[in-house]
Amino acid sequence: MKLNRIFDHTLLAPEATQAQIRQLCSEAREWDFYSVCVNSGFVSTAARELRESNVKITSVVGFPLGACTSGTKAAETEDACRNGAAEIDMVIPIGRLRDGDDSYVLRDIQQVTAAAAEYGADVKVILETGLLSDEEILRGCDLAERGGARFVKTSTGFLAPGADVRTIRLMKQAVGDRLLIKASGGIRSLSSVKELLSAGADRIGASSSVSIMNEAVKEAAAAGDQI
Repeated sequence: MKLNRIFDHTLLAPEATQAQIRQLCSEAREWDFYSVCVNSGFVSTAARELRESNVKITSVVGFPLGACTSGTKAAETEDACRNGAAEIDMVIPIGRLRDGDDSYVLRDIQQVTAAAAEYGADVKVILETGLLSDEEILRGCDLAERGGARFVKTSTGFLAPGADVRTIRLMKQAVGDRLLIKASGGIRSLSSVKELLSAGADRIGASSSVSIMNEAVKEAAAAGDQI
């Protein structure tokens, strides 16, 4: 896959404006990124901006804390999909995972995946790995798989640390080729992207997608290659 097609071009800041979302979509069209990743309240805006393009829309759900009820997440999922979202990035109830309440976390994921399935949308499960032990990350990956998700995802990007090679390798160990992995959180350079992809990531969530692609273009030009 071409490098540009591994990016979910992201703007999730609480102060984001309609103009900034339109700019995000313009950049995504220009670079032919895989998707834009926005808060659910901006899905309809992104859908208008991205008509007749290859760029999909990803909506976050239960973001950024994951602490709302499962029914709330399912309703937000349905609303986002109805407005044009093709992928849903949901935050798990992190405290429940740390409590060892796996049945609660599983039901939470299942309610979202069931709502998304009505619209043919894929679900990525955000673990917020920086708050979890290795054992909790492995359990979270298992629950994402059992819950019907398509991806496991490292983090919201709102808490440090974000994505790192060690964690991606751990997640890959857990899911193998059965699930895909999205790395997100603090990814700002081409070298970081390459390291994360080599470790097992399949998709990259970044707000710095354009600068990373510009870096890739310059590197390829210097080497006489194409990206």
